[in-house]
Amino acid sequence: MWKKIRVVILLLILAKVAQWMWLDKGALEWKKNLYVAVYPVNVSGSARVSAYLQTLSKDDFEPLSQYFAAEAKQYQLAVHRPFEFQLGAEVKAVPPAPPSDGSVLSTVLWSLKFRYFAWANSPKVSVPPDIRLYLLYYDPATHPQLSHSTALNKGRIGRINLFGDRSYARQNLVITGHELLHTLNATDKYDLSTNMPVYPDGFAEPDLLPRYPQGFAELMGGRVPVSEVLAVIPDHLGRTLIGEKTAREIGWVKSAP
Repeated sequence: MWKKIRVVILLLILAKVAQWMWLDKGALEWKKNLYVAVYPVNVSGSARVSAYLQTLSKDDFEPLSQYFAAEAKQYQLAVHRPFEFQLGAEVKAVPPAPPSDGSVLSTVLWSLKFRYFAWANSPKVSVPPDIRLYLLYYDPATHPQLSHSTALNKGRIGRINLFGDRSYARQNLVITGHELLHTLNATDKYDLSTNMPVYPDGFAEPDLLPRYPQGFAELMGGRVPVSEVLAVIPDHLGRTLIGEKTAREIGWVKSAP
């Protein structure tokens, strides 16, 4: 009896994995727009952050929808608005942090834990989401620096570190947009040791002459290259573009057969 139960459980797990794989493949065909649920999290229970979260509305994320619509138009994507954002209820639990040791086993275990967390902490929104992003808000007065955010393609979930203050709202959207594309296979295009964008794919205008200073950041490059040794964080989405390699990774540009 127990052997049969174990077999049934294994088959259910395999079916779920197959479903995830099918969903991941289907999304990149861009036959329809994708619904993104964003769930605020007050990481430290800060009263200041709590007050800020009370002011959030769906309209705060509309610039992201408009940004991606404009960028998609440059690549003649058939879908007019690739992403529709929905603001979910505040999540009281904090999603598990990625491992610091970077080992494969630790990363796999964390991935499983994060996906279970998302399954258990997804307040309902009007349309079942294709992507779930957990926005971890910190008080800039007590956390002047944020650690790197993370997102997973498998399960399409993200754990995004942001500042819980209205003055950082536009910069928060840049970070959110960057992590969102990670859930759709987009890769980082900057040197992880220096945070400098990697030429040419990490440059918004790789053919610009002279090469520096650049006027924009490639969204997955993360920063605006000012010189060979200096790059600055874009303070709003208007200073970012989606480059061709990123567009190809997320399915906006089809690879030649």
